[in-house]
Amino acid sequence: MGAQIGGINDVFATSGRSPQIVRMSGPPPPLRPMEPVLVSELFLPLHAELIGLLRGLDAEAWSRPTLCAAWAVRDIAAHLLDDDLRRLSSHRDGHLLSPAPPAASLVELINRLNAEWVAVARRLSPRVIVDLLQFTGPEIAAMFAAADPFGPAHFAVSWAGEERSENWFDIGRDYTERWLHQQQIRLAVGVPGLMQRRWLHPVLALFVRSLPHAYRAVPREDGASVVLEIQGEAGGAWTLLHAEGRWRLYDGALPSGTAQVRMTADTAWRLFSKALKTDADQARVAIAGDHDLGAAILGALGVIA
Repeated sequence: MGAQIGGINDVFATSGRSPQIVRMSGPPPPLRPMEPVLVSELFLPLHAELIGLLRGLDAEAWSRPTLCAAWAVRDIAAHLLDDDLRRLSSHRDGHLLSPAPPAASLVELINRLNAEWVAVARRLSPRVIVDLLQFTGPEIAAMFAAADPFGPAHFAVSWAGEERSENWFDIGRDYTERWLHQQQIRLAVGVPGLMQRRWLHPVLALFVRSLPHAYRAVPREDGASVVLEIQGEAGGAWTLLHAEGRWRLYDGALPSGTAQVRMTADTAWRLFSKALKTDADQARVAIAGDHDLGAAILGALGVIA
């Protein structure tokens, strides 16, 4: 067992109550550094899935409620259009709100902007919304494809606790939102979700990057670890390791973590998007070992909220 910490590989033996730290050289199996998640090539095919879905809906389906509180299917579709228009205006064209409307927090500002747009968009027909989305989607895909994935991002990924992000992470965050909203529509209208590894694994691999931020106020001694296993075709395994006074995330699973957390891929996307609201929902997350440490994962978010 091991993890590379500040250039020194620390191996944590977990046979006793207190971890023993052994210095070693070389790579720290079985853990690996987290790699960037590059998803620019997925925007066009994901967009095609969305347009095909929306074109096939009847009037009743557009009014169905969704997991997104207070929004029907038509509201989510309108919100996706707003995302496109705002991204193109600010990111591509350099057009920013100046001055931004006063708000107590970033969350409040975003919620207000979203609500204002959705209210206005209720004047638009479903056909108009889809026609506009059909235009904006390829523009978004082209913009992201042209961006240097390792250049400075237009927006930092706040739910990961970052004040500055690289483009690949900001673009990935945008991908998770588009996948999530399409999933909400699919559930509302009874159409199978995009749960194949091609679509969902990048979403989960991005969402888990919220874990160090989610655990930032969870105190533990160095050597404590949380092993997360997301089961199924789209899943994977990650380890959150406490070292040098903070939590760090790694790809791969320690053989024995202080806490072990298991869930299906379907449960995982719901967890990170605030859709596990009841005790029965949260019971879908299996926790072994240090229960309090493992249960802190229930507060993780891969969305701004």
